[in-house]
Amino acid sequence: MPISYSKLLKIFAEKGITSYTVTKKDKIIGQATWKKIHDGGHIDTRTIEALCKYLGCQPGDIIEYVESNENT
Repeated sequence: MPISYSKLLKIFAEKGITSYTVTKKDKIIGQATWKKIHDGGHIDTRTIEALCKYLGCQPGDIIEYVESNENT
């Protein structure tokens, strides 16, 4: 998976942000997106924008490109 969400997951853990917090209480992302982030799936730029606004950060603070050794 070339995009890593490990930075975002670390921020969630440090701030005590749970699935309930961002999907139900604050309604920042949906439950399917929460799962994609944890499973390393693809999320769109609107989601990244919403998360950055919510967390007060830049995209590079929550995601990073990781070089893949797989041939595509």
